[in-house]
Amino acid sequence: MHFEQSAILTVQNHVITRNPRISMSHDKHTTWSLHIENVQEEDKGRYMCQINTVAAKTQFGYLNVVVPPNIDDALSSSDVIVREGASVNLTCRASGKPPPTIKWRRDGGAQLSRSKNLQEWEGEVMELPKISRLDMGAYLCIANNSVQPAVSKKIMVSVDFPPQLVIPHQLVGAPVGSSVTLECVTEAHPASLNYWASERGDMIHDNGAKYKIETQVGPPKYKTHMKLHIREIADRDFGIYKCISKNPRGETEGTIRLYDPLRELGGKNSNNDNQSGSGTSSSKGSKHSPTNTNEIPTYGTKTKNRDNKMSQVAATGSGCPSVEVSVTLFILLTTIICHIHDWS
Repeated sequence: MHFEQSAILTVQNHVITRNPRISMSHDKHTTWSLHIENVQEEDKGRYMCQINTVAAKTQFGYLNVVVPPNIDDALSSSDVIVREGASVNLTCRASGKPPPTIKWRRDGGAQLSRSKNLQEWEGEVMELPKISRLDMGAYLCIANNSVQPAVSKKIMVSVDFPPQLVIPHQLVGAPVGSSVTLECVTEAHPASLNYWASERGDMIHDNGAKYKIETQVGPPKYKTHMKLHIREIADRDFGIYKCISKNPRGETEGTIRLYDPLRELGGKNSNNDNQSGSGTSSSKGSKHSPTNTNEIPTYGTKTKNRDNKMSQVAATGSGCPSVEVSVTLFILLTTIICHIHDWS
């Protein structure tokens, strides 16, 4: 009989209880055995075997029923979506005999979160404060009470945030006739709509000839690598290009300037030549050009200006005086003589 329930199960070879899982066997000698199939939790407790002799003899046995863990989905968290920077609590409720322990892990073995430098967390509730896109992914709730099998539940945590762009090179130089690749890297969740546009805002389409657009997603899955291949660059291709990313949380755009390095280098040289001609600056190692016809040439350059040559001779103090100097001295001497004559 079941002692706690005061229920007689069998008498001799006859099964009294209406429980179909109960049966009895006898070895036709001195041993009777009680059999319980598909043991349930309610079967636990003390069982009494009694022999009705002149002095009744009894023997007790205890049946301890252990129950493997079971996670209650109704009381546990399901997949969640949260804004980046917010906090979220994940809950996992489980039953079993003995009561199971609950442990949390990231699917793949990553750290639980930036704020929890742990590979594992124990407890029914796990808090993820100030959640980041780096915390996005699957979390495993594992219930175990040493009764096989252990059970687990996967909870997906999605972190939403507006698109953000990273541009490796905002200034790209390529000569006419060459090909070039412009790149943008965007991060967004949910997945963003990404495209290229001209400076005027016109969308650029992949036509297979002039433009080829390449998009590579992940890893991680919220990152997208955008590439715009431009073939056989012409003058009209130089200018500003935009990479644009949009999702329900917002939108952003980045700009890349494509220029001709040979043309810009030539422009700089022209500017340097003009500056040297004005006398304001000159490039290192270049010859100096006179700013006017009266300037004395230097650095051993030759000049055909006769007046400058005569001025240079007068300035150095060598050679014969110039005609202008002789005439001037003659007039001055004549004037002095006339004044002396008048005084006398």
